[in-house]
Amino acid sequence: MNSSNLRLAQTPGLTDVQTDIVAAVRGFVDKQIIPNAQRLEHVDEYPTVIVEQMKQMGLFGLMIPEEYGGAGESLLTYALCVEELARGWMSISGVINTHFIVAYMIRQHGTAEQKANLLPRMATGELRGAFSMSEPELGSDVAAIRTRARRESDGDYRIDGQKMWLTNGGSSTLVAALVHTDEGAEKPHKNLTAFLIEKPAGFGEVKPGLTIPGKIDKLGYKGIDTTELIFDGYSARAEDILGGVPGRGFAQMMDGVEVGRVNVSARACGIAQRAFELAIRYAQQRSTFGKPIAEHQAIAFKLAEMATKVEAAHLMMVNAARQKDSGERNDVAAGMAKYLASEYCAEVTQESFRIHGGYGYSKEYEIERLMRDAPFLLIGEGTSEIQKTIIAKGLMRAYRL
Repeated sequence: MNSSNLRLAQTPGLTDVQTDIVAAVRGFVDKQIIPNAQRLEHVDEYPTVIVEQMKQMGLFGLMIPEEYGGAGESLLTYALCVEELARGWMSISGVINTHFIVAYMIRQHGTAEQKANLLPRMATGELRGAFSMSEPELGSDVAAIRTRARRESDGDYRIDGQKMWLTNGGSSTLVAALVHTDEGAEKPHKNLTAFLIEKPAGFGEVKPGLTIPGKIDKLGYKGIDTTELIFDGYSARAEDILGGVPGRGFAQMMDGVEVGRVNVSARACGIAQRAFELAIRYAQQRSTFGKPIAEHQAIAFKLAEMATKVEAAHLMMVNAARQKDSGERNDVAAGMAKYLASEYCAEVTQESFRIHGGYGYSKEYEIERLMRDAPFLLIGEGTSEIQKTIIAKGLMRAYRL
């Protein structure tokens, strides 16, 4: 199948620049990522060569303003690129997701000094971001964060505690970490502060009091490192606080998470598209009872349902990205897109697996990898249940009696 003629998931109203960027990423995915993803994924190898190529393409600076060396593109452009990357291999989109959340947070909330110091190096990919909110027993209860930063007499902070589920924890060189500071606020989330922590890449004690223990072994989402982060008397300066003022970390992180939810929606769209492509190709090649299985109504109806879900998820993702770009609050749109896209992705991927029959269970076929990657999207950046909670709160705001 010629993927450049893909008819699903088109996006009307793009500029020529956006169209060119997305086309370039799609070509890169078809030539460099899809042919190499299976091998790298099965040995759980970090995609160093692909990441270097992404740096050269300027993908790490896509949403960073031009004054700091980036391309100054919109969240929509970024999301469409993520969709393409995830279509090739979800882990590749994961390499830039946390980087973009951190760059976005610095762009929106950083001090002038933080922007001038960090964004130009982030734009080239020299400095790569990781995002640290969760903790081992925290789940979705962010306000219950236990990792603490205590202010010392010299004005610096001593940080102690354990963070969990850092995507790019080992390979990143800048971590935005949400920790508890005692601001004396009654509401727990007003006592949270985001620190920007530069560190070397690697594992073990990477800085005094800062340890990245090693990679967490996962069902899917291979190749990319997911880690813990342990603070044990780590010393941070007051200038390391995002925006320079403590107690604002929760709102800053939630702003970043809205970008992250659009990203996860885009990843789900990309995986669903690839699962559909594989299914419709296989269904035309495989014959039973004297005809291609695509001509059996049972399979034809599956393909019709899958295509409709791919299309619906893409439209909701594009809508959420455009809403954030317009400056409007997009928590409900992002929540809806993330919820629908991740659930549809799981369903479409499983239908593709069923269409492949016994071959879907073989590691030789790509669908086996997609089956292991898709479930991550049901929990990453907030579970479906958390999205429903956000959606319901938004509905009550809009429709209150």
